[in-house]
Amino acid sequence: MKNDRLFFAGFFAVFALANVLLLVSGKLSADWTGFGVITAAGLSLALYSFLYKDNPLFKFAEHVFVGVAAAYTFGQIWFPTLYGELLAPLLNPSPDAALQPGGWLLVPTALGLLMMTRVSRRLGWLSRYAFAFVVGLGAGLTIPRSISSFLLAQIEPTIRPLTWSADGINLAIILVGVVSVLIYFFFSVEHTGVVGRISRVGIWFLMVSFGASFGYTIMARLSLLIGRVSFLFSDWLHLIN
Repeated sequence: MKNDRLFFAGFFAVFALANVLLLVSGKLSADWTGFGVITAAGLSLALYSFLYKDNPLFKFAEHVFVGVAAAYTFGQIWFPTLYGELLAPLLNPSPDAALQPGGWLLVPTALGLLMMTRVSRRLGWLSRYAFAFVVGLGAGLTIPRSISSFLLAQIEPTIRPLTWSADGINLAIILVGVVSVLIYFFFSVEHTGVVGRISRVGIWFLMVSFGASFGYTIMARLSLLIGRVSFLFSDWLHLIN
C-alpha cells in the first residue's frame, strides 16, 4: 500500500511538472483548449495505469468515461428524438398542414411508455407488448438484410463460371471453402472416408477465417492504442509533428 501511494504521488508530481513546463514554454495555451488537452492526457494516462494494476486512479477515469458517455447518449436521445420528433411538433405545430404531426406520433410514445412500466412490479407485464413489437419489427427488418448481406453474398461466388484467370482461381477457392465447411457441419453423415477428408479441409478454412477475424480485431484495437499514444506525444507533449 505504501509503495502504491509513493507511485501515484510520483505520477501526479511528474504530470503536474510536465504541464507546468508545457504551459511556460508556450507549447500548451493557457485557455480552455489547453485545459482540455491536459484533461484528456491525464485521463488517458489514468486509463493506462491499469497496466500497473487495478487502482483507484483507473477506476476514477473509468467512471468519468462512463458518466460522460451516458450523459452524451441521453443528450443525443433527448434533443433529436424525444424533443425534436415528439414534443416540438406537438407543442409548436407547423402552420403547413402537410408538416403537422399526425396521430402516428402517439404510437411510438405509447410503446415507450409501456417499456417504462418494466420498473413496476404490478404493471411490468405491460412492457411485454412493447418489447414484443420492437423485437418482432427488428427481426423483420434484420433478417432480410442479413440474408442479402451474408447468405446470398456467400452463395453468389459459388455459382459464377470458373475460368483460368486470377478471378476464376479465387472463385474456385471460395467454392471449395463453402462446400467443405458445409460438409463439416453436416452431422447426419459419419465423417469418415471422403467425407472426413473434405471436412478436414473445412476445418482449415475455418481456422484461416477465425485467425483473420482475430487479427482484424487486434489491429483495430492497436489502431486505438496508436491513436492515443500519438495524441500524447503530439498534441500534449509536442514531441512529434
